[in-house]
Amino acid sequence: MILQYYRSFRVDYERLSRDAQLLVDKAILLLETNPRHPSLQIKKMKGTKHVWEGRASISHRFTFEWEGNVITLRRVGPHDILKKETS
Repeated sequence: MILQYYRSFRVDYERLSRDAQLLVDKAILLLETNPRHPSLQIKKMKGTKHVWEGRASISHRFTFEWEGNVITLRRVGPHDILKKETS
């Protein structure tokens, strides 16, 4: 898999606590190596055409676009970050 990042993802990531960043790092590594791993709980977001969501922890999610072998990370943060994707 090839990973790309929107600026919004980088900004969101920098705002996270160090502990949350470590959880996100682990999830993104897993996404890169095995995007269908059950712990990521990947699913397509309702109300969008090309946006998927994944789970970094109980309280943190990330969103991304997935086309072929390219994954572009969009947003990351507390569960509420998903509201920004559908509004």
